[in-house]
Amino acid sequence: MEEKVMRTNQSNPFGEIEVAPEVLEVIAGIAANEVTGVYAMQGKFTKKMKIAFGKPNHKKGVHLTSDEDGLKVDIYCYFKFGVNVPNVAQAIQEKVREKIFHMTDITLAEVNIHIADIVPEKTSFQDLLDTDREEDEKE
Repeated sequence: MEEKVMRTNQSNPFGEIEVAPEVLEVIAGIAANEVTGVYAMQGKFTKKMKIAFGKPNHKKGVHLTSDEDGLKVDIYCYFKFGVNVPNVAQAIQEKVREKIFHMTDITLAEVNIHIADIVPEKTSFQDLLDTDREEDEKE
């Protein structure tokens, strides 16, 4: 099985620099979570709760694909109620593109934002877990 890696755009006389796709997913997930208006990333919360006491899974809700057009990132997240959806989505696109380029020198072809839901202010984290569990059961 061949391991997929992304090469940086930077030329280096010392050798190649390769970045695993999982690293890019983690960077994108953290960057998206830093944007004001994002409530949480969509993911398999019920299956990931085991990590609640360990290392958080920053790549949940992030999917990376590569084709002839280049590297594409799809981000699935929940927004807070009352935010300007287009502005928050664009802020995520800019932040993810900027962080990945800054940290890896890799340019993304696309950053696609998928809003899974809008979360009212009084929604508890447990309610969000229950919603995600219902989505898991439908699959």
